[in-house]
Amino acid sequence: MGLTAKLHTPHSGDYEQPTGLFINNEWVKGVDGKTFEVINPSTEEVIVSVHEATEKDVDLAVTAARKAFEGPWRRETPENRGKLLVKLADLFEKNVDLLGAVESLDNGKALTMAKGDVGMAAGCLRYYGGWADKIEGKVIETTHDAFNYTKKEPIGVCGQIIPWNFPILMWAWKIGPAIACGNTVVLKTAEQTPLSALVACNLIVEAGFPPGVINVISGFGKVAGAAISSHMDIDKVAFTGSTVVGRQIMKAAAGSNLKKVTLELGGKSPNIVFADADIDNAISWVNFGIYFNHGQCCCAGSRVYVQEDIYDKFIVRFKERAAANEVGDPFHADTFQGPQVSQLQFDRIMGYIESGKKEGATVVTGGKRKGTKGYFIEPTIFSNVTENMKIVQEEIFGPVCSIAKFKTKEEIIKTANASNYGLAAAVHTSNLNTALEVSNALRAGTVWVNAYNMLHHQLPFGGYKESGIGRELGEAALDNYTQIKTVSIRLGDALFG
Repeated sequence: MGLTAKLHTPHSGDYEQPTGLFINNEWVKGVDGKTFEVINPSTEEVIVSVHEATEKDVDLAVTAARKAFEGPWRRETPENRGKLLVKLADLFEKNVDLLGAVESLDNGKALTMAKGDVGMAAGCLRYYGGWADKIEGKVIETTHDAFNYTKKEPIGVCGQIIPWNFPILMWAWKIGPAIACGNTVVLKTAEQTPLSALVACNLIVEAGFPPGVINVISGFGKVAGAAISSHMDIDKVAFTGSTVVGRQIMKAAAGSNLKKVTLELGGKSPNIVFADADIDNAISWVNFGIYFNHGQCCCAGSRVYVQEDIYDKFIVRFKERAAANEVGDPFHADTFQGPQVSQLQFDRIMGYIESGKKEGATVVTGGKRKGTKGYFIEPTIFSNVTENMKIVQEEIFGPVCSIAKFKTKEEIIKTANASNYGLAAAVHTSNLNTALEVSNALRAGTVWVNAYNMLHHQLPFGGYKESGIGRELGEAALDNYTQIKTVSIRLGDALFG
């Protein structure tokens, strides 16, 4: 097997798809010669096979990253680091059609959304390019005979493990702040969706990054991901994915060299609609909150709570809106919801739907597979749910939500917070006092008011409770990739004469 394959997308036409491992600015085969198939979720057919990284390949990537960190990259000026990130952002925008098309082919998301992800990725890279020369320390006054200052220094070699639901966007979320702070990177893509990340690696070379600064490998979590988490020469690991795997990564990090860890994990987010909300606006955002990205979104508003005064009317209108979502080929212009990412994910979601039915919930709409080919599931709404049902308690990660009624603010705050997760939430109301009171009371890392899923690279994103540790995006993400050094100088004759 070679290191590229000629592929075709309906949007961008023929293109050369890298299939190797990107280590030290070169495409290489896996040491053990293993490959794995990448499946098109719309057709269930094989797109291509790519090289699989094992522990030996992780070692090679880490060696390259360490050499770069201890060598030329450590001496690179912050200004030049920023210029490289900005150049990479420009190349993302220049190649938006290709990157978006590959994302749709590989992940199954609607092309318009995939291209939107590429634009957001470019914005993220450019944002952190601007931060690169603004990472500063402090002078701290203590006594008259001491001069004290702090420096923010890079952590070193960073292992990064990204998920399959936003492949190209998570690539940028991880790489942007790490590079801005002067680190080097070994990034593992999700085994379900490696293709767009590999295409983006060609842009790393074109932008002018030195060898070894950014290394990207394709492989499985149980092998390559585990090797990254436990590697003795990786200084920090960042992971986005399930809470179950997040726990495993923490254990591996603690059991090896106690590497620093940041985790952006699961969610079961409440989406709260008060009786005084603009019902049309609320329905639009509730629909977007759960069915955006096929429901494969860690912050999806999967627990919908509607005040009893408008509950019945809301269900009727929400059913109409959900049924109007176009589900189908991601390359069709009107498609809103594509297929689920894999057979495994499809089966898991359908299992939750069956569980909801067996536990007595009512299917308002959906609940079935759509078509006979591809991993398509109808937008699904459950009503008549109770808080102890699996579909209310557990993260489904698909186009399935539950809807329940509530009476008072006090009641809904308690119910909304009764979850092990705390990633996101939303409040829909026309009353500013209600918006502020409920938002401040919710135990979630992000609360949207009269909106949902409005992510931006300037705004910190992360979770409370079992939804994670640390924050992505914004200035806050820089803390994940720097460590503070204190220098304290005693003023005296020996130094100053």
